[in-house]
Amino acid sequence: EVQFVESGGGLVQAGGSLRLSCAASGFNIDDYAIGWFRQAPGKEREGVSCIKSSDGNANYTESVRGRFTTSIDNAKKTAYLQMNSLKPEDTAVYYCAAHIVWDSELSLQSMCDDIDYWGKGTLVTVSS
Repeated sequence: EVQFVESGGGLVQAGGSLRLSCAASGFNIDDYAIGWFRQAPGKEREGVSCIKSSDGNANYTESVRGRFTTSIDNAKKTAYLQMNSLKPEDTAVYYCAAHIVWDSELSLQSMCDDIDYWGKGTLVTVSS
């Protein structure tokens, strides 16, 4: 069974940092993309970042660009989301999700718009 499990969430003061991890199990694919998404209370889920395992190419939503960094350790099948300069508006449940790359011609964003597996999420709370 394929599973993606997020960890690293918690309570942090504004201006602080957290690093989220997304560990895959039962997942023997070498070419994939990992998206990080978040859903704040009363709001729709939004994409935060997307990264390709093959080349580390990543993109970010504008509100986190320059503060968040995503990375992948292919050997460990683990992705990370380093979150710095956190703001109260970053408070949300954060999810990682995977797209299996069948078509390498797809754009990075298209990959993360087409998710095959979801994690269950980890809560990040940023106090002011």
